[in-house]
Amino acid sequence: MTTSRAPRAIIFDLDGTLVDTVGTRVDSWMAVFPKHGIDADPEFLAPLMGSDGKYLARMTAEHYGVELQPGEDARIDIEAGDEFRVLNAHPRPLPAVHDLLEALTDRGMPWAVATSSLPDDARESVESLKLRSMPLICDGADVEHAKPAPDLLLKAAGLLDVEPAETWYVGDSRWDMVASKAADMRAIAVLTGATTRESLIEAGADVIYPTLAEFMADLPAR
Repeated sequence: MTTSRAPRAIIFDLDGTLVDTVGTRVDSWMAVFPKHGIDADPEFLAPLMGSDGKYLARMTAEHYGVELQPGEDARIDIEAGDEFRVLNAHPRPLPAVHDLLEALTDRGMPWAVATSSLPDDARESVESLKLRSMPLICDGADVEHAKPAPDLLLKAAGLLDVEPAETWYVGDSRWDMVASKAADMRAIAVLTGATTRESLIEAGADVIYPTLAEFMADLPAR
């Protein structure tokens, strides 16, 4: 299942793609929403993981019939981030991620991380990968609109000095796929998060792999 000719650069999502944090993300939102009168269900929240936190707060409040006050979406996002840092004291990389990313570096393939996570959350999770050096990270504080908007991906491509059309974005959520297509990037999905194959296809995934390792094994040489 060859993905096509090699890209000039690869950009990765973080939660659910490189680190096993989707469940922890859901738990952090579940701890915060009741404080704002929102009786959310984890099954509703799980598919929203990976999207902009303020967007997630608004979507959830609307779904449960709660009207947020101005700025409350941002406060919920910050509170969920604070809760996440408590729960995510020891982030767990997904299998083989360290070796795979180091192999990309050794091959001379430029790569970066683009995540809707807040800066402290993103850095701690990336540090858990124990790479020889910190990669380029574009996080939710770097743009006004994170995923599903393409802004994070476009910013990362610009910093890598590559054209979006020559870049692949790898993620586990429908928001990753939507953002990737909006950025004119090839959308590569992995089934390591909380999103179904059907939802990833519907969102525009060009190729779907069970794991990141299988994607990397199929990656063409430059």
